Amino acid sequence: MTLHRQRGGITVMVIVSLTTLLAVVGLAFTAGLSYMVKSKLNAATDAAGLAAARAISNGNNQTEQMANAKAAGQRFFYANFPANYLMSTATLNDINVVFNTSEVTITVSASATMPTALFGGFSTGPLSPGVLTETKRKDLDMVVVLDTSGSLSGSAANVRSSAQTFLNQFNVARDRVGLLHFSYGAVIDDPIRQTARGFDRTSMNNHIKNYSFTGSTASPEGMYAARKQLNDMPTANNNWSNLRVIVFFSDGAPNSFGTTVKWNSSTDCRDASGNYIPGTITTDDDGSGTPGGLYYLDKQSDDIGGSCTPSDITAKATALPDWYNAHSTATKIWNDPAVAHEFPIVTSSPRVVTNAITYKNVNRAARNLVEAMAAKARDEGTYVFTLGLGASLKTGTGADGEKGEDTLKCMANSADAPARCYNAYKPIGVYCYAATQADLTPCFSKLASAILRISK
Repeated sequence: MTLHRQRGGITVMVIVSLTTLLAVVGLAFTAGLSYMVKSKLNAATDAAGLAAARAISNGNNQTEQMANAKAAGQRFFYANFPANYLMSTATLNDINVVFNTSEVTITVSASATMPTALFGGFSTGPLSPGVLTETKRKDLDMVVVLDTSGSLSGSAANVRSSAQTFLNQFNVARDRVGLLHFSYGAVIDDPIRQTARGFDRTSMNNHIKNYSFTGSTASPEGMYAARKQLNDMPTANNNWSNLRVIVFFSDGAPNSFGTTVKWNSSTDCRDASGNYIPGTITTDDDGSGTPGGLYYLDKQSDDIGGSCTPSDITAKATALPDWYNAHSTATKIWNDPAVAHEFPIVTSSPRVVTNAITYKNVNRAARNLVEAMAAKARDEGTYVFTLGLGASLKTGTGADGEKGEDTLKCMANSADAPARCYNAYKPIGVYCYAATQADLTPCFSKLASAILRISK
Protein backbone atom coordinates (compact mmCIF):
# COMPACT_ATOMS: atom_id res chain seq x y z
CA MET A 1 0.00 0.00 0.00
CA THR A 2 2.79 2.37 0.92
CA LEU A 3 4.64 1.43 -2.28
CA HIS A 4 1.59 2.27 -4.41
CA ARG A 5 1.24 5.62 -2.66
CA GLN A 6 4.90 6.41 -3.33
CA ARG A 7 4.51 5.48 -6.99
CA GLY A 8 1.42 7.69 -7.26
CA GLY A 9 3.26 10.58 -5.62
CA ILE A 10 6.18 10.22 -8.01
CA THR A 11 3.81 10.20 -10.98
CA VAL A 12 2.21 13.43 -9.82
CA MET A 13 5.61 15.03 -9.31
CA VAL A 14 6.73 13.98 -12.80
CA ILE A 15 3.55 15.36 -14.35
CA VAL A 16 3.93 18.67 -12.48
CA SER A 17 7.60 18.90 -13.40
CA LEU A 18 6.94 18.19 -17.07
CA THR A 19 4.11 20.68 -17.11
CA THR A 20 6.33 23.37 -15.59
CA LEU A 21 9.16 22.53 -17.98
CA LEU A 22 6.87 22.75 -20.99
CA ALA A 23 5.54 26.12 -19.81
CA VAL A 24 9.08 27.46 -19.31
CA VAL A 25 10.16 26.17 -22.72
CA GLY A 26 7.06 27.69 -24.29
CA LEU A 27 7.79 31.05 -22.69
CA ALA A 28 11.40 30.93 -23.84
CA PHE A 29 10.32 29.96 -27.35
CA THR A 30 7.87 32.83 -27.61
CA ALA A 31 10.33 35.29 -26.07
CA GLY A 32 12.87 34.24 -28.69
CA LEU A 33 10.35 34.84 -31.47
CA SER A 34 9.50 38.20 -29.97
CA TYR A 35 13.18 39.17 -29.89
CA MET A 36 13.61 38.21 -33.55
CA VAL A 37 10.53 40.18 -34.56
CA LYS A 38 11.71 43.23 -32.62
CA SER A 39 15.15 43.05 -34.29
CA LYS A 40 13.44 42.96 -37.67
CA LEU A 41 11.32 45.93 -36.67
CA ASN A 42 14.46 47.85 -35.70
CA ALA A 43 16.08 47.15 -39.05
CA ALA A 44 12.91 48.14 -40.92
CA THR A 45 12.46 51.42 -39.05
CA ASP A 46 16.16 52.27 -39.51
CA ALA A 47 15.81 51.70 -43.25
CA ALA A 48 12.62 53.75 -43.32
CA GLY A 49 14.27 56.63 -41.46
CA LEU A 50 17.26 56.71 -43.82
CA ALA A 51 15.02 56.48 -46.88
CA ALA A 52 12.87 59.31 -45.59
CA ALA A 53 15.97 61.41 -44.88
CA ARG A 54 17.15 60.90 -48.44
CA ALA A 55 13.70 61.63 -49.90
CA ILE A 56 13.66 64.99 -48.11
CA SER A 57 15.83 66.10 -51.05
CA ASN A 58 12.86 65.74 -53.41
CA GLY A 59 10.34 68.54 -53.61
CA ASN A 60 10.27 72.29 -54.05
CA ASN A 61 8.81 73.09 -50.65
CA GLN A 62 8.39 71.57 -47.21
CA THR A 63 4.95 70.14 -48.01
CA GLU A 64 6.24 68.22 -51.02
CA GLN A 65 9.40 67.18 -49.18
CA MET A 66 7.41 65.86 -46.21
CA ALA A 67 5.07 63.88 -48.47
CA ASN A 68 8.02 62.36 -50.35
CA ALA A 69 9.77 61.49 -47.09
CA LYS A 70 6.73 59.73 -45.66
CA ALA A 71 6.09 57.81 -48.88
CA ALA A 72 9.71 56.65 -49.10
CA GLY A 73 9.74 55.67 -45.43
CA GLN A 74 6.62 53.56 -45.84
CA ARG A 75 7.99 51.77 -48.91
CA PHE A 76 11.28 50.93 -47.23
CA PHE A 77 9.64 49.80 -43.98
CA TYR A 78 7.42 47.22 -45.67
CA ALA A 79 10.20 46.19 -48.02
CA ASN A 80 12.33 45.35 -44.98
CA PHE A 81 9.57 43.74 -42.90
CA PRO A 82 7.98 40.96 -44.97
CA ALA A 83 4.29 40.17 -44.49
CA ASN A 84 3.63 37.50 -41.85
CA TYR A 85 7.25 37.52 -40.69
CA LEU A 86 7.38 34.75 -38.04
CA MET A 87 3.55 34.81 -38.02
CA SER A 88 3.49 38.46 -36.92
CA THR A 89 1.58 41.44 -38.31
CA ALA A 90 3.42 44.77 -38.42
CA THR A 91 1.83 48.18 -37.97
CA LEU A 92 3.76 51.29 -39.08
CA ASN A 93 2.62 54.45 -37.34
CA ASP A 94 2.47 57.80 -39.12
CA ILE A 95 6.04 58.95 -39.91
CA ASN A 96 6.69 62.25 -38.17
CA VAL A 97 8.79 64.86 -40.05
CA VAL A 98 9.81 68.06 -38.24
CA PHE A 99 11.79 70.86 -39.92
CA ASN A 100 14.08 72.66 -37.48
CA THR A 101 16.52 75.52 -38.07
CA SER A 102 19.51 73.43 -39.13
CA GLU A 103 18.16 69.91 -39.39
CA VAL A 104 15.14 67.74 -40.12
CA THR A 105 14.06 65.20 -37.49
CA ILE A 106 12.31 62.07 -38.74
CA THR A 107 10.63 59.76 -36.23
CA VAL A 108 9.55 56.28 -37.28
CA SER A 109 7.68 54.00 -34.87
CA ALA A 110 6.15 50.58 -35.44
CA SER A 111 4.84 47.55 -33.59
CA ALA A 112 4.02 43.94 -34.41
CA THR A 113 1.27 41.71 -33.11
CA MET A 114 2.21 38.08 -32.57
CA PRO A 115 -0.41 35.34 -32.21
CA THR A 116 -1.00 33.55 -28.93
CA ALA A 117 1.67 30.86 -28.98
CA LEU A 118 0.74 27.40 -27.71
CA PHE A 119 3.42 25.04 -26.57
CA GLY A 120 2.57 21.77 -24.94
CA GLY A 121 -1.03 22.90 -24.52
CA PHE A 122 -0.12 26.06 -22.56
CA SER A 123 -0.79 29.55 -23.79
CA THR A 124 2.13 31.99 -23.43
CA GLY A 125 -0.07 34.96 -24.17
CA PRO A 126 -0.04 37.54 -26.98
CA LEU A 127 3.09 39.72 -27.43
CA SER A 128 3.30 43.09 -29.19
CA PRO A 129 6.91 44.24 -29.55
CA GLY A 130 7.36 47.87 -30.56
CA VAL A 131 10.25 50.13 -31.62
CA LEU A 132 10.94 53.82 -32.27
CA THR A 133 13.74 55.23 -34.43
CA GLU A 134 14.74 58.87 -34.70
CA THR A 135 16.83 60.09 -37.64
CA LYS A 136 18.20 63.62 -37.79
CA ARG A 137 19.00 64.88 -41.27
CA LYS A 138 21.48 67.73 -40.69
CA ASP A 139 21.82 70.52 -43.20
CA LEU A 140 24.86 70.04 -45.38
CA ASP A 141 27.67 72.20 -46.79
CA MET A 142 29.33 70.27 -49.63
CA VAL A 143 31.65 70.93 -52.55
CA VAL A 144 31.75 68.43 -55.41
CA VAL A 145 35.07 68.25 -57.26
CA LEU A 146 35.16 66.52 -60.66
CA ASP A 147 38.27 65.54 -62.60
CA THR A 148 37.92 66.52 -66.29
CA SER A 149 41.40 65.55 -67.46
CA GLY A 150 41.96 64.12 -70.94
CA SER A 151 42.16 60.50 -69.76
CA LEU A 152 38.43 60.66 -68.98
CA SER A 153 37.35 61.61 -72.50
CA GLY A 154 36.22 58.05 -73.23
CA SER A 155 34.09 58.00 -70.07
CA ALA A 156 32.58 61.46 -70.53
CA ALA A 157 28.93 60.41 -70.90
CA ASN A 158 28.99 58.19 -67.81
CA VAL A 159 30.80 60.78 -65.72
CA ARG A 160 28.21 63.40 -66.64
CA SER A 161 25.16 61.21 -65.96
CA SER A 162 26.54 59.77 -62.70
CA ALA A 163 27.44 63.19 -61.32
CA GLN A 164 23.97 64.51 -62.16
CA THR A 165 22.34 61.51 -60.46
CA PHE A 166 24.47 62.17 -57.38
CA LEU A 167 23.30 65.78 -57.15
CA ASN A 168 19.68 64.63 -57.36
CA GLN A 169 20.04 63.03 -53.93
CA PHE A 170 20.45 66.32 -52.08
CA ASN A 171 17.97 68.96 -51.00
CA VAL A 172 17.97 72.01 -53.28
CA ALA A 173 16.28 74.12 -50.61
CA ARG A 174 18.33 73.20 -47.51
CA ASP A 175 21.71 71.77 -48.56
CA ARG A 176 24.42 74.16 -49.72
CA VAL A 177 26.39 72.61 -52.57
CA GLY A 178 29.19 73.98 -54.73
CA LEU A 179 30.53 72.48 -57.94
CA LEU A 180 33.95 72.74 -59.60
CA HIS A 181 36.04 70.81 -62.09
CA PHE A 182 39.76 70.62 -62.70
CA SER A 183 42.51 69.39 -64.98
CA TYR A 184 45.45 71.84 -65.34
CA GLY A 185 43.55 74.45 -63.33
CA ALA A 186 40.39 74.48 -61.22
CA VAL A 187 37.22 76.11 -62.57
CA ILE A 188 34.45 76.99 -60.13
CA ASP A 189 31.20 76.28 -61.96
CA ASP A 190 28.73 77.04 -59.18
CA PRO A 191 30.20 78.59 -56.03
CA ILE A 192 28.73 77.45 -52.76
CA ARG A 193 26.35 80.05 -51.36
CA GLN A 194 27.88 82.14 -48.62
CA THR A 195 24.86 82.55 -46.35
CA ALA A 196 21.66 81.50 -48.12
CA ARG A 197 20.80 77.82 -48.10
CA GLY A 198 20.20 75.59 -51.11
CA PHE A 199 21.79 75.25 -54.54
CA ASP A 200 20.86 75.57 -58.20
CA ARG A 201 20.72 71.99 -59.46
CA THR A 202 19.68 73.05 -62.97
CA SER A 203 22.73 75.28 -63.33
CA MET A 204 25.01 72.50 -62.10
CA ASN A 205 23.49 69.97 -64.50
CA ASN A 206 24.02 72.37 -67.38
CA HIS A 207 27.65 72.91 -66.44
CA ILE A 208 28.26 69.17 -66.16
CA LYS A 209 26.56 68.59 -69.51
CA ASN A 210 28.98 71.01 -71.17
CA TYR A 211 32.22 69.65 -69.68
CA SER A 212 35.10 68.90 -72.02
CA PHE A 213 37.81 66.47 -70.98
CA THR A 214 41.37 67.66 -71.64
CA GLY A 215 44.59 68.30 -69.75
CA SER A 216 46.52 66.69 -66.90
CA THR A 217 45.60 65.89 -63.29
CA ALA A 218 46.36 68.86 -61.07
CA SER A 219 44.48 67.40 -58.10
CA PRO A 220 45.92 69.92 -55.61
CA GLU A 221 44.21 72.74 -57.51
CA GLY A 222 40.84 71.01 -57.24
CA MET A 223 41.31 70.28 -53.55
CA TYR A 224 42.61 73.76 -52.74
CA ALA A 225 39.61 75.40 -54.44
CA ALA A 226 37.11 73.11 -52.67
CA ARG A 227 38.51 73.76 -49.21
CA LYS A 228 38.65 77.50 -49.88
CA GLN A 229 35.00 77.48 -50.95
CA LEU A 230 33.98 76.01 -47.61
CA ASN A 231 36.28 78.13 -45.48
CA ASP A 232 35.39 81.43 -47.16
CA MET A 233 31.85 81.22 -45.84
CA PRO A 234 31.29 83.58 -42.91
CA THR A 235 31.10 81.94 -39.49
CA ALA A 236 28.86 84.53 -37.83
CA ASN A 237 25.43 83.49 -36.55
CA ASN A 238 26.27 79.79 -36.82
CA ASN A 239 26.31 80.07 -40.60
CA TRP A 240 28.42 76.95 -41.11
CA SER A 241 26.48 73.71 -41.25
CA ASN A 242 27.24 70.95 -38.76
CA LEU A 243 28.18 68.66 -41.63
CA ARG A 244 30.84 69.83 -44.10
CA VAL A 245 31.91 67.54 -46.94
CA ILE A 246 34.20 67.51 -49.96
CA VAL A 247 33.44 64.87 -52.62
CA PHE A 248 36.42 64.34 -54.92
CA PHE A 249 36.29 62.30 -58.14
CA SER A 250 39.31 61.34 -60.29
CA ASP A 251 40.58 58.57 -62.52
CA GLY A 252 44.29 59.03 -61.92
CA ALA A 253 47.13 59.99 -59.63
CA PRO A 254 48.04 63.67 -59.11
CA ASN A 255 50.84 64.74 -61.44
CA SER A 256 50.64 68.56 -61.56
CA PHE A 257 50.16 71.53 -59.23
CA GLY A 258 50.05 75.31 -59.19
CA THR A 259 53.14 77.28 -58.23
CA THR A 260 55.16 80.44 -58.67
CA VAL A 261 58.60 79.21 -59.74
CA LYS A 262 61.90 81.06 -59.76
CA TRP A 263 62.96 82.33 -63.20
CA ASN A 264 66.47 83.10 -64.47
CA SER A 265 65.50 86.33 -66.20
CA SER A 266 64.03 89.37 -64.48
CA THR A 267 61.54 89.66 -67.34
CA ASP A 268 60.39 86.09 -67.86
CA CYS A 269 56.84 85.25 -66.75
CA ARG A 270 56.04 88.63 -65.17
CA ASP A 271 52.95 90.78 -65.48
CA ALA A 272 52.90 94.49 -66.24
CA SER A 273 53.53 95.33 -62.58
CA GLY A 274 56.56 93.09 -62.38
CA ASN A 275 54.82 90.36 -60.38
CA TYR A 276 55.70 86.75 -61.06
CA ILE A 277 52.81 84.96 -62.80
CA PRO A 278 51.75 81.75 -61.04
CA GLY A 279 50.66 78.74 -63.06
CA THR A 280 50.40 74.98 -63.10
CA ILE A 281 53.58 72.97 -63.66
CA THR A 282 52.95 69.49 -65.02
CA THR A 283 54.30 65.99 -65.44
CA ASP A 284 52.72 62.83 -66.83
CA ASP A 285 52.38 59.36 -65.33
CA ASP A 286 55.11 57.39 -67.11
CA GLY A 287 57.81 58.00 -64.51
CA SER A 288 60.18 60.17 -66.53
CA GLY A 289 60.48 63.27 -68.70
CA THR A 290 60.75 67.01 -68.28
CA PRO A 291 58.16 69.08 -66.40
CA GLY A 292 55.98 71.31 -68.55
CA GLY A 293 53.92 74.44 -68.06
CA LEU A 294 52.76 76.91 -67.17
CA TYR A 295 48.94 76.78 -67.35
CA TYR A 296 46.32 79.13 -65.95
CA LEU A 297 45.24 78.22 -62.43
CA ASP A 298 41.58 79.11 -63.03
CA LYS A 299 41.12 77.60 -66.50
CA GLN A 300 40.85 73.99 -67.53
CA SER A 301 43.65 73.60 -70.05
CA ASP A 302 44.87 76.98 -71.30
CA ASP A 303 48.61 77.62 -71.27
CA ILE A 304 49.70 81.09 -70.18
CA GLY A 305 51.89 81.49 -73.22
CA GLY A 306 54.83 83.75 -73.92
CA SER A 307 57.82 83.38 -71.64
CA CYS A 308 55.65 81.48 -69.14
CA THR A 309 55.42 78.49 -71.46
CA PRO A 310 58.88 77.56 -72.72
CA SER A 311 59.31 74.27 -74.53
CA ASP A 312 61.58 73.16 -71.70
CA ILE A 313 60.64 74.88 -68.45
CA THR A 314 63.95 73.97 -66.83
CA ALA A 315 65.75 76.11 -69.43
CA LYS A 316 64.34 79.31 -67.94
CA ALA A 317 62.90 78.40 -64.53
CA THR A 318 65.45 77.36 -61.93
CA ALA A 319 63.71 76.34 -58.71
CA LEU A 320 60.52 75.33 -56.96
CA PRO A 321 59.47 77.36 -53.91
CA ASP A 322 59.78 75.95 -50.41
CA TRP A 323 56.03 76.34 -49.82
CA TYR A 324 52.86 76.16 -51.88
CA ASN A 325 52.44 79.72 -53.16
CA ALA A 326 50.19 79.44 -56.21
CA HIS A 327 47.42 81.63 -54.76
CA SER A 328 49.51 84.06 -52.74
CA THR A 329 49.20 87.81 -53.30
CA ALA A 330 52.86 88.29 -52.41
CA THR A 331 54.33 87.34 -55.78
CA LYS A 332 56.85 90.11 -56.57
CA ILE A 333 59.61 88.32 -54.73
CA TRP A 334 60.01 84.60 -55.25
CA ASN A 335 59.71 82.62 -52.01
CA ASP A 336 58.50 85.72 -50.23
CA PRO A 337 58.37 85.27 -46.43
CA ALA A 338 54.86 86.73 -46.55
CA VAL A 339 53.61 83.60 -48.30
CA ALA A 340 51.52 81.51 -45.91
CA HIS A 341 53.56 78.49 -44.86
CA GLU A 342 50.64 76.10 -44.88
CA PHE A 343 51.64 73.34 -47.30
CA PRO A 344 55.35 72.58 -47.80
CA ILE A 345 56.70 71.69 -51.22
CA VAL A 346 60.27 71.03 -50.11
CA THR A 347 59.93 68.27 -47.55
CA SER A 348 61.36 64.97 -46.36
CA SER A 349 58.01 63.19 -45.96
CA PRO A 350 55.89 61.47 -47.01
CA ARG A 351 57.96 61.85 -50.19
CA VAL A 352 61.30 63.63 -50.45
CA VAL A 353 61.13 66.81 -52.55
CA THR A 354 63.89 69.41 -53.16
CA ASN A 355 63.83 72.79 -54.94
CA ALA A 356 65.16 71.42 -58.22
CA ILE A 357 62.65 71.42 -61.09
CA THR A 358 62.78 67.74 -62.01
CA TYR A 359 60.18 65.18 -62.94
CA LYS A 360 60.62 63.41 -59.61
CA ASN A 361 60.19 66.55 -57.50
CA VAL A 362 57.16 67.89 -59.36
CA ASN A 363 55.44 64.49 -59.47
CA ARG A 364 56.09 63.77 -55.81
CA ALA A 365 55.04 67.25 -54.72
CA ALA A 366 51.69 66.90 -56.51
CA ARG A 367 50.87 63.84 -54.41
CA ASN A 368 52.21 65.34 -51.19
CA LEU A 369 50.21 68.53 -51.62
CA VAL A 370 46.80 67.01 -52.28
CA GLU A 371 47.18 64.63 -49.33
CA ALA A 372 48.25 67.52 -47.07
CA MET A 373 45.32 69.68 -48.21
CA ALA A 374 42.83 66.89 -47.49
CA ALA A 375 44.42 66.32 -44.05
CA LYS A 376 44.10 70.04 -43.28
CA ALA A 377 40.43 69.96 -44.27
CA ARG A 378 39.88 67.09 -41.85
CA ASP A 379 41.64 69.06 -39.12
CA GLU A 380 38.95 71.68 -39.67
CA GLY A 381 36.19 69.09 -39.27
CA THR A 382 35.47 68.49 -42.95
CA TYR A 383 34.79 64.98 -44.22
CA VAL A 384 36.48 64.02 -47.49
CA PHE A 385 34.91 61.37 -49.72
CA THR A 386 36.73 60.14 -52.80
CA LEU A 387 35.72 58.15 -55.86
CA GLY A 388 38.19 56.60 -58.30
CA LEU A 389 37.51 55.24 -61.77
CA GLY A 390 39.44 52.68 -63.78
CA ALA A 391 42.16 50.07 -63.59
CA SER A 392 44.98 52.61 -63.88
CA LEU A 393 44.39 53.54 -60.23
CA LYS A 394 45.58 50.08 -59.20
CA THR A 395 48.75 50.30 -61.29
CA GLY A 396 51.93 51.89 -60.02
CA THR A 397 52.67 55.18 -61.81
CA GLY A 398 54.77 58.31 -61.44
CA ALA A 399 58.17 58.86 -59.93
CA ASP A 400 57.88 56.06 -57.37
CA GLY A 401 55.48 53.62 -58.99
CA GLU A 402 52.73 54.31 -56.44
CA LYS A 403 49.10 53.38 -56.94
CA GLY A 404 46.83 56.32 -57.55
CA GLU A 405 44.09 54.86 -55.37
CA ASP A 406 46.39 54.99 -52.34
CA THR A 407 46.41 58.77 -52.62
CA LEU A 408 42.60 58.82 -52.92
CA LYS A 409 42.35 56.60 -49.83
CA CYS A 410 44.69 58.92 -47.92
CA MET A 411 42.62 61.92 -48.95
CA ALA A 412 39.46 60.26 -47.61
CA ASN A 413 41.17 58.88 -44.51
CA SER A 414 39.20 55.73 -45.29
CA ALA A 415 39.42 52.66 -43.07
CA ASP A 416 41.57 50.91 -45.70
CA ALA A 417 43.97 53.83 -46.21
CA PRO A 418 47.73 53.19 -45.97
CA ALA A 419 49.05 53.23 -42.41
CA ARG A 420 51.27 56.24 -43.17
CA CYS A 421 48.24 58.51 -43.55
CA TYR A 422 45.35 56.92 -41.65
CA ASN A 423 44.27 58.82 -38.53
CA ALA A 424 41.47 57.27 -36.48
CA TYR A 425 41.01 60.52 -34.53
CA LYS A 426 40.07 62.59 -37.59
CA PRO A 427 36.88 62.42 -39.69
CA ILE A 428 36.74 59.05 -41.45
CA GLY A 429 35.58 59.33 -45.05
CA VAL A 430 34.83 56.75 -47.71
CA TYR A 431 36.76 55.77 -50.83
CA CYS A 432 34.76 53.99 -53.53
CA TYR A 433 36.45 52.28 -56.47
CA ALA A 434 34.57 52.10 -59.76
CA ALA A 435 36.30 49.42 -61.81
CA THR A 436 34.28 50.29 -64.92
CA GLN A 437 32.05 53.09 -66.15
CA ALA A 438 29.02 51.00 -65.16
CA ASP A 439 30.20 51.18 -61.53
CA LEU A 440 30.18 54.98 -61.42
CA THR A 441 26.54 55.55 -60.51
CA PRO A 442 26.55 52.84 -57.77
CA CYS A 443 29.72 54.39 -56.35
CA PHE A 444 28.25 57.89 -56.30
CA SER A 445 25.14 56.44 -54.62
CA LYS A 446 27.32 54.73 -52.02
CA LEU A 447 28.93 58.07 -51.18
CA ALA A 448 25.53 59.79 -50.99
CA SER A 449 24.29 57.11 -48.58
CA ALA A 450 27.42 57.46 -46.45
CA ILE A 451 26.97 61.23 -46.27
CA LEU A 452 23.36 60.82 -45.19
CA ARG A 453 24.39 58.29 -42.54
CA ILE A 454 26.87 60.66 -40.90
CA SER A 455 24.20 63.37 -40.93
CA LYS A 456 22.17 61.35 -38.40
